[in-house]
Amino acid sequence: MCAMISPADIRCATAPVRPRQPRVAPHQPRVQPLTASPALEPPWHVILLDDDFHTYEYVIDMLHAIFGHSRDLGRRMAEEVDTKGRVIVATVHKELAELRQQQIEEFGPDPKETNPLRQVSMKALIECSE
Repeated sequence: MCAMISPADIRCATAPVRPRQPRVAPHQPRVQPLTASPALEPPWHVILLDDDFHTYEYVIDMLHAIFGHSRDLGRRMAEEVDTKGRVIVATVHKELAELRQQQIEEFGPDPKETNPLRQVSMKALIECSE
């Protein structure tokens, strides 16, 4: 005798086939160790030092080229360094402060300076802001 196939045993070719879900362990959140967050390093000031060898125009151009300062801000900083002997031109993390100090000191002499003994770059230093 021939066994009958019920319609439930027949899959239609267009019926969606569900893939079997893989067995996985239940998700358990990881426990973070109790540690203090790392302390942030304090910011550093880049300080431009005054000299008598550079024009305001040189200082303004240098501050624009290195820091992207506007001409107005550059003029105010040039006036401050001229009257007070120093001016903070940026406050950044230490590595960038060191780079900016180097860029100031390697910017070159003022092209308007004709005395060969005075054809030097400006000087700068860095100080921790705290």
